[in-house]
Amino acid sequence: MRYTESRDAIRQALLAHPEGLTWPQLKASPNLPYERPCPNWVGRLEKEIGLTRKEKAGNLLLWKVSQ
Repeated sequence: MRYTESRDAIRQALLAHPEGLTWPQLKASPNLPYERPCPNWVGRLEKEIGLTRKEKAGNLLLWKVSQ
């Protein structure tokens, strides 16, 4: 899966869940093939789609996008 495909899948999943998703929920939702998020890609996602990862659900960060 290329970066652009991952970016679009992550964006769509997060737009469908405005309350946010943890990484395990997110990777299962669009069936992403990655065990962990790539730090370089996360930085790009923050700039390109407005990704934030601040609030916590237990000990996991919630991923959200600005709408």
